[in-house]
Amino acid sequence: MTRIIWRPAAREDRAAIMDYIAEDNPVAALDLDELIEEKTNALADHPRLYKPGRMKGTREMVVHPNYVVVYQENSKAKTVTIVRVLHAAQQWPPAKS
Repeated sequence: MTRIIWRPAAREDRAAIMDYIAEDNPVAALDLDELIEEKTNALADHPRLYKPGRMKGTREMVVHPNYVVVYQENSKAKTVTIVRVLHAAQQWPPAKS
């Protein structure tokens, strides 16, 4: 079975999103967190289900109308790496400076 790995930036994104939503609606924050967990865990069985991402080597999964999970699949290592969890309105990939 494919293993799910979370990069530190993705964990930080997820925590920041939950903190922001929980300020107004703790139940909604928990619901969204559970949805993200459920959908990212499902990638272990179907890592190529979602469209190729805007950055080479990534895929993007819309987990909620406002949130997108960016991930990479490594079929040899049997891993899916969660790269970022972003608000749909965020600039992605980041603008080059």
